[in-house]
Amino acid sequence: MYRPEVETKDEDSDMPDMIIVGGGYVGLAAAVAVKQAAPHLSVEVIEAAPAGVWRNDPRASAIIAAATRMFEVFGLWDEIEPEAQPINRMIVTDSKTGDPVRPVFLTFDGAIEDGRPFAHMIPNTAMVGALLGACERLGISVRNGVRAAEFSAGSASAKLMLSDGETLEARLVVACDGVRSKLRDMAGIKTVKWQYGQSGIVTTVEHERPHEGTAEEHFLPAGPFAILPLKGNRSSLVWTERTEDADRLVASDDLVFEDELERRFGHKLGALKVVGKKQAFPLGLTLARAFVAPRLALAGDAAHGIHPISGQGLNLGFKDVAALAETVVEADRLGLDIGALDVLDRYQTWRRFDTFRMGVTTDVLNRLFSNDFGPLRVLRDMGLGVVDRIPALKSYFISEAAGTSGPAPRLLAGQVL
Repeated sequence: MYRPEVETKDEDSDMPDMIIVGGGYVGLAAAVAVKQAAPHLSVEVIEAAPAGVWRNDPRASAIIAAATRMFEVFGLWDEIEPEAQPINRMIVTDSKTGDPVRPVFLTFDGAIEDGRPFAHMIPNTAMVGALLGACERLGISVRNGVRAAEFSAGSASAKLMLSDGETLEARLVVACDGVRSKLRDMAGIKTVKWQYGQSGIVTTVEHERPHEGTAEEHFLPAGPFAILPLKGNRSSLVWTERTEDADRLVASDDLVFEDELERRFGHKLGALKVVGKKQAFPLGLTLARAFVAPRLALAGDAAHGIHPISGQGLNLGFKDVAALAETVVEADRLGLDIGALDVLDRYQTWRRFDTFRMGVTTDVLNRLFSNDFGPLRVLRDMGLGVVDRIPALKSYFISEAAGTSGPAPRLLAGQVL
């Protein structure tokens, strides 16, 4: 429920400067980024899930080089890196499920200019655990088990009523509460969205032979099938299927699932065994029409939900974090109101074009490759082959994937705010 106006805050009150709704990777990273750079600002995090639930998350995420630089600035990379698997090489194929041979159309070496891998696969538990530890050391309050029930914005502050009946007040509220953001809806921010009729199956498998840090993406008629290396002889799968087929596969027993998996994964890494929980997530595109409102900023999936075909969803959220933190910290140092709309507009201008571009790119790629139309398949394979043969184009695409091309927020360049 949104109310357009509230009473202004008493300047002597002890309200926090910033409240972040959503205690996942993006919300926690935003809290750490701001508090580390401006220790005098008070920051609180509100998370609906019970405390400790993150310890049961079996998933892993692909984190680009620019985001690992941000973790270095946070002082967390030494803690995370032992659990991280570098992606040393990327292979792209385009084929049908039953094809006996899958020709490789495009390969990328995984290193960028400073020798750093363009991405790492990191267990979600390692990331969240490190960020929560940083919050504790920095004095950031993280409250679990409560939701935002009402939001109202006034000229000097915003009020947030929680599901337990308590009301909080802050100069700035940041919505990091996911693609179905309630806070975004309460602020009256509309979205552009549609569903693809696909779901992404996520699980972890063990295999006999080492992957040598190689990630693979097979473009199949139902959607992309990504194999992402983890520590040891294990890989994380992001397997796109038509929603009804994905639901059937996740509900099947392991023998049926592994048989279907083997048809797509192949035999190059030996026998396969599913060792992680099988989950399916509906896929669609969601773009917020605005990233800010009075006293409110959106970040992460609350601002944008894209197809996982490029592996950039979470990394877009980390780009939001870096841009928002830099905007807030610089405004504070200039004596400006960190929640004022003219301040937040800078963040919105910074992030909207990049987000729109990535949303359109993933949408076009998914539509281009998730089919078996013969003439189109010939054209796209020719395009992949051209990129593979032009080193400058390959370098451009790898730097784009790593988040190191062009000007970037300071945190993503490894610079302290």
